[in-house]
Amino acid sequence: MMNEAQIEDALSELLDNLDFPAAPAGLYDPLRYMIGIGGKRIRPRLCLLTYSLFKDGFTDEILQPAAALEVFHSFTLIHDDIMDRADMRRGMPTVATKWNGNTAILSGDVMCIDSCRRISMAPPQVLPQVLCLFTKTAAQVCEGQQLDMDFETEKEVSMERYMEMIGCKTAVLIACAAKTGALIAGADARACDYLYDFGHSLGLAFQITDDYLDTFGDQSVFGKKIGGDIVNGKKTWLLTRALEKGGEMEASEAVAPEYGRTALLKAMEMPVANERDRELKIRKVKEIYEALGVDEDAKYEIIRLHAAAMESAGLIGLGKVRYEMLHRYADRLLGRNR
Repeated sequence: MMNEAQIEDALSELLDNLDFPAAPAGLYDPLRYMIGIGGKRIRPRLCLLTYSLFKDGFTDEILQPAAALEVFHSFTLIHDDIMDRADMRRGMPTVATKWNGNTAILSGDVMCIDSCRRISMAPPQVLPQVLCLFTKTAAQVCEGQQLDMDFETEKEVSMERYMEMIGCKTAVLIACAAKTGALIAGADARACDYLYDFGHSLGLAFQITDDYLDTFGDQSVFGKKIGGDIVNGKKTWLLTRALEKGGEMEASEAVAPEYGRTALLKAMEMPVANERDRELKIRKVKEIYEALGVDEDAKYEIIRLHAAAMESAGLIGLGKVRYEMLHRYADRLLGRNR
């Protein structure tokens, strides 16, 4: 079994030295750029971690599939930025901004193809299972993105539909990473399935954490302006829960009218013509969130999903040392201190 330091070293060596063709530069330079601007690298890290629970030493049979997960994730970000008309990603110009929209589409396409090439380097004895999992996951990510786009034209969505969306858009790829590492390591079906559940619960918690931090986080730590989801009218866990809870409390007169569902919908429609409008809208919506207690609800849901993830991990029977490795990964992913 390898420790976290060895996993980090292997991950850095792998992703800092990904090989892409030199020409045509206009196609492949954006790939190098996208990988180069970094990110949390949570998916390949989890893939290597779950592999290391059952095996010692890394070879291309696990390293390239792990890289595939990061390459695929980066492809989705390139196309997301096109659809969102985003100018910045991780504090740097998006591919569409640095080059142009057509380049971003084509480079994203070849990035997706490259991820398929890398995932196919899994060992022959498990390649059918790995490919089946990867292609199913890739389709689910697209389904999640479509649901997210559909939500843009809806005034509100149910919590069930919101969780379905983030389950597809975010959680399934993290779950895929966890199971892929175990599959390639030769773990039994029971362990692979429990690790998938571990990753899925963590993925849901990760997205809810992101939703929470966008409104209640520290800008210097979060890395981007606070309140972007509110300003853009994006459907988040906080908004979904607030509309659900606000409606119930409004009907029972358990909350003042200025903090109910009607007031929240009105606040979300406030125009943002300048920075003053922006700050006013964010402040008003946050005030309603806090009055309804959805900030605390979100924290509770993150804790609940973290516990569900660790329950799945505990069912594998890994032993204390290996279980603690998964626990530390979960804590770090969600920014928790034990």
